Amino acid sequence: MDCSDFRKRGKEMVDYIADYIEEIEKRQVYPDLNPGYLRPMLPESAPEDPETFEDVMKDVERVIMPGVTHWHSPYFFAYFPAGQSYPSLLADMLCGAIGCIGFSWTASPACTELETVMLDWLGKMINLPKEFLAGNDGEGGGVIQGTASEASLMVLLAARTKVLQQLQLKHPELSKAEIMDKLVGYSSDQAHSSVERAGLIGGVKMKVIPSDEKFAARGPALRKAMEEDKAAGLIPFFFCATLGTTPSCAFDNLLELGPICKEENIWLHIDAAYAGSAFVCPEFRHFMKGVEFANSFNFNPHKWLLVNFDCSTLWVKKRTDLTEAFKLNPVYLQHNHQDSGLITDYRHWQIPLGRRFRSLKMWFVFRMYGVKGLQEHIRKHIRLAREFEDLVRQDERFEISAGVTLGLVCFRLKGSNELNKALLENINHTRKIHIVPCKLRDKFVLRFVICSRTTESHHVQFAWQHITELAAELLNGGSRTQGNQ
Repeated sequence: MDCSDFRKRGKEMVDYIADYIEEIEKRQVYPDLNPGYLRPMLPESAPEDPETFEDVMKDVERVIMPGVTHWHSPYFFAYFPAGQSYPSLLADMLCGAIGCIGFSWTASPACTELETVMLDWLGKMINLPKEFLAGNDGEGGGVIQGTASEASLMVLLAARTKVLQQLQLKHPELSKAEIMDKLVGYSSDQAHSSVERAGLIGGVKMKVIPSDEKFAARGPALRKAMEEDKAAGLIPFFFCATLGTTPSCAFDNLLELGPICKEENIWLHIDAAYAGSAFVCPEFRHFMKGVEFANSFNFNPHKWLLVNFDCSTLWVKKRTDLTEAFKLNPVYLQHNHQDSGLITDYRHWQIPLGRRFRSLKMWFVFRMYGVKGLQEHIRKHIRLAREFEDLVRQDERFEISAGVTLGLVCFRLKGSNELNKALLENINHTRKIHIVPCKLRDKFVLRFVICSRTTESHHVQFAWQHITELAAELLNGGSRTQGNQ
């Protein structure tokens, strides 16, 4: 493909993508396939001779699209949103074209400097304390990670390194292995599994503390766990608080947890992967009260802020907590400006060395939507969630299982877990909408999340009518899936 072909095919691809997005609700949201469907549809080996663009695109529809779960369909109400917008897609195209590997400032100065500025812009948009911003001479700053899971791992490893250095200085007779064996980190029983996984990778104990009746972590539970562990000779060093948990969008109580972490000198990380985007709206920032106690803060613009995956933003109050934990400087990565104090080398802030020019997506989206446009997007989704909540509350067969704060509604049929499992199976078997469940205490609960940028009231109304029709069939003794079992 030469430049002339690229111009032609590029325009065709833009048209294909635009058509896909505009007509996505005509596609079945959830695929009807068995595992292994794709291999028999492709040759055993790659072609020896070039094939045409037309042939490849025909196979996109024949092979790929039947196996796609359409996350951006207005009938997709599962997991959490996956960000997407036309400005972000255009920026991704430019990112691919520039194709820099921005591991250091000198590898592509714009890649580094735009990211630093965009993280400051976003930090100001959600009213993060200024200690988290880089500015011209701040000690903090932000970085784009791939996912919130990576962010949690990075800060846990940084916290581990920091406490190891402190304790070895204070107790030189202790080996690193002896200290590691005593370290313990905490999260609530509602935290994302990636926090526990970070502990596994980091080689430290992780314990969960029980959440309260609203599924939030509270100070007394953390203090009790820490006192018990200290009495047993363990060393608390890290706590991950969640703002907007995955099961129910619950918010841990930072005003209780923060002072304890400060008093005990343990690293407080805040995971706001989904809910953090809502903080661009002033009316939701009360959920952030206590953020000033945190050492690090993370959320995913690629969930709810119209920025395509991957773009997970992480801020730290002291950048040296990250960079000193992971800094290596082989000769081939050194450059004349690295000791000037004026630049950032983001390779010291992340697990991989290489990195894409991801801040372009933020720059395009922030400029072409503006803060007001982003606020309206969030508020619209929350209005739609409230609409669905009202529909559920009006039907005496159903119950709301957790407080509705943002765009997630947790609901279920009154009755057994088996009844609700059957309802979920019937919903996803018909493939008109797609939702996923969660477990809240001992109850099996259905999650309904407003996800797509294009979701409107009539999509919510359709989803509720569909759910209630299937519920009626089930309660009357029928099941659309039983005949296929």
